[in-house]
Amino acid sequence: MLDTRSSGILLHPTSLPGSRGIGEIGAQARAFVDWLAEAGQSLWQVLPLGPTGYGDSPYQSFSSFAGNPLLIDLDDLAADSYLTVADLAAPPFPIDMVDFGPVIEWKKTLFAKAAAAFKQSQRPGHRAAFEQFCDTHAAWLDAYALYAALKDRFGGAAWPTWEPAIARHEPAALASWGRALGGEVLRIKFLQWQFFRQWGALRAYARAKGIHIIGDVPIFVAHDSADVWQSPDLFHLDDAGKPTAVAGVPPDYFSATGQLWGNPLYRWDAHAARGFDWWTARVRAALELVDIVRMDHFRGFEAYWEVPGGEPTAINGRWAPGPGAALFDALRANLGGLPIIAEDLGVITPPVVALRERYGLPGMKILQFAFGAGADNPLPHTFERRCVAYTGTHDNDTALGWFAAASDEARRHALDYLGKDDGRDFAWDLIRAGMMSVADTFVAPMQDVLSLGTGARMNFPSKASGNWGWRMTPGAATPAVAARLRHLTALYGRLPRMA
Repeated sequence: MLDTRSSGILLHPTSLPGSRGIGEIGAQARAFVDWLAEAGQSLWQVLPLGPTGYGDSPYQSFSSFAGNPLLIDLDDLAADSYLTVADLAAPPFPIDMVDFGPVIEWKKTLFAKAAAAFKQSQRPGHRAAFEQFCDTHAAWLDAYALYAALKDRFGGAAWPTWEPAIARHEPAALASWGRALGGEVLRIKFLQWQFFRQWGALRAYARAKGIHIIGDVPIFVAHDSADVWQSPDLFHLDDAGKPTAVAGVPPDYFSATGQLWGNPLYRWDAHAARGFDWWTARVRAALELVDIVRMDHFRGFEAYWEVPGGEPTAINGRWAPGPGAALFDALRANLGGLPIIAEDLGVITPPVVALRERYGLPGMKILQFAFGAGADNPLPHTFERRCVAYTGTHDNDTALGWFAAASDEARRHALDYLGKDDGRDFAWDLIRAGMMSVADTFVAPMQDVLSLGTGARMNFPSKASGNWGWRMTPGAATPAVAARLRHLTALYGRLPRMA
């Protein structure tokens, strides 16, 4: 899928248009797939699909295996009589952003009603399908459902602060709390069943239209997650469950104190002793939802920045060796091929390049990073074929926003390179440069296709809040925009073979 010329769009499902405050994976998602096909695209890239935690970030999920119930299509629940048509009348949510707090509260009430209706329902086949789903996914679902129910019971507090026995995941406490919270556990499992049913149907619809989905596997997991609570032995934690070492990146040009992410670091020796079974399960689960995975912070698999727990910044860290080839050998042995994109942005050392090339993984090239003095990405005419080129990613400003804020030197360089006198159509100028590049794969954020400015930015990595909320407005993805995109896709030989 990544070794022939192709192109696609980066758009998280939360950004799909609609009147219910957040994107859903029903009719509006299928309409977007139709638009992608009309535009001659063959790839749809999304961000992580898990239930979001701190700051509503998909990169701080409560589970590496579960789906985000906020994406569930309410019309589908009504079609199965788990909700009524009257339930579908949404409050007046904004249409151009996700106001997460009110959306979560509104949907939480409806999900409780739908789960109660399911519990009383006698619909043929539904109970059997639900039980089969629970059996198939029991390895992670049982722990996640109880974790989520406990988190509600303890007022959203992080798991290390729960009552000691259940915080330590003791079998007797698990059984006792499982009985006490049986109704809540059933509700959470019901929502996971619905998410997986709906996402599976959407993926099949996309595949029938010639659209493959690129997903995202963050290298690290959130400390307050079912993953860490269920398997504390796989992470650097103390006896109280607090991280003794956390993730980040060292000081650099952009930050004198580095970035302190705070995710607990893996005990790679423990993973290796188990044959990397947790990682195998994690990547396998991702590939059940998507066709290709982007491995976030790929350089961390070769070496990562280790910061002692409790440090206020990332300054006092050190480089520690990652699992390297041992992990990817295990993944290849257990999963077969590796349909993986290596997110190799930033300062990449020769050993990181060697690890990526050992497995033939395409890296990433960001066009915004190519212009001006000290640019840390090559220009498009120097790309190798085996890479994925982007105008920008979810962590970047939009193309128009970048151009407006760039230095005079960077702007002059970009316009000179692109053969333009001004930046009035800069987003599409950059899209054209990516399309014509030698890179086998090219992806543009939907914001750039729509020529939107900084206000449409998805994430500011240096901001702890106010991210992830951008939404495409209804009607923005017009036939005219699709035709313009299809023209460039055809011109530069990226149309799918079936198109």
